[in-house]
Amino acid sequence: MGEAIHRDSSPSSADAAAGVNAEVVQALERGREGRGLDRLAALLLFQKAPTKNLLSAASAVRTRFKGKVVTFSRKVFIPLTTLCRDYCSYCTFRKDPGEPGAHFMTPEEVLALTERARAAGCKEALFSLGDQPERIFPEAREFLRKQGFERTLDYLAAMCETVLATTGLLPHSNPGVMDAQTLRRLKESNASAGLMLENVSPRLMRAGGPHENAPNKVPGLRLRTIEEAGKLRFAFTTGILIGIGETLEERVDSLVAIRELHERYGHVQEVIVQNFRAKPEVPMAASPEPTLEDMLRTLAVARLIFPGDMNLQAPPNLSYDDFPKLLEAGINDWGGISPVTKDFINPEAAWPAIARLREKTEAAGAELCERLAIYPEFARRPGFASPKVLARLEELANADGYARGEAAILRQSV
Repeated sequence: MGEAIHRDSSPSSADAAAGVNAEVVQALERGREGRGLDRLAALLLFQKAPTKNLLSAASAVRTRFKGKVVTFSRKVFIPLTTLCRDYCSYCTFRKDPGEPGAHFMTPEEVLALTERARAAGCKEALFSLGDQPERIFPEAREFLRKQGFERTLDYLAAMCETVLATTGLLPHSNPGVMDAQTLRRLKESNASAGLMLENVSPRLMRAGGPHENAPNKVPGLRLRTIEEAGKLRFAFTTGILIGIGETLEERVDSLVAIRELHERYGHVQEVIVQNFRAKPEVPMAASPEPTLEDMLRTLAVARLIFPGDMNLQAPPNLSYDDFPKLLEAGINDWGGISPVTKDFINPEAAWPAIARLREKTEAAGAELCERLAIYPEFARRPGFASPKVLARLEELANADGYARGEAAILRQSV
């Protein structure tokens, strides 16, 4: 593990000498170039490449393009509402009105939480919430009416504007499917936004599938949201969820679909590979979880599908004590870590303490660096940050674009 972050410069002849299939050797060699593999090459590696060789190629790309820097964001998790119109078979976050934990946060609750987070050194306010609950719940419509809104998305936008103006935390919204009008308004106060594609296959919406009763998980709707963000030059986070019944082909197709949108608009700042975790109270409670090797292989293929400068994240808390091994698969980001709130999506999986995250990252030969809700390369690009967000970024960021107080880190490149 001590060598995981270092560049593996093994030539392709080493793969061949190890008895690796010639086609696989060629695909690994192309992957190491960091220009992004096509669907067939990625699928070939997924199906046939030895894990050791696959991880070596992914680590080499990460080190070549990202150096030793592995980032995280110090955030507060704001569960604006747990009500949701979707009933995904793996989710414990969403609730129906009247169930324990069903809640819409009031403006006072939001501000109290963000003030506590600001005092704890947080810089990102992650708004995560159920998707359009007012579409099916009169209770949601009544709460919104009392606050002066018709849509949850409009209430979210108002809360983001208030948090930015009052506390200076940089909002990052993850509310589900969004239209262009909503994205345009959110960009005024949000440093970035996100929507997990999860999977591009409509097959998962069939009877018995994980998205059977989740109308906002239609892949076309989610792809359109990502595309609309691209048209607006809005820094965006997306990714896939593995272990929910998808095939390897569907994983690759989902990653390729994200890459194609990024190639068109250049706005995807980060790709997440998240692993399903079974919970006793969900319909998929008995479904097998992805193994660590499966997670590592998926991450490595993702690293090779995207251009080498893409930021690749895996949540450390969902791999428990094995999280340092994720570095072997080419990731360069741990995502948001909160010293204030739990992961409300996966409440059973505590985030590692930042001190432990730093210790394990450094043990792997890397340097942990706190980033903001928008990556430095996007904050510097014209049009990606609104004037209000840019003004706050100038206060929070150091010369490298990372969180002020972090030492300047020289990125290694070859």
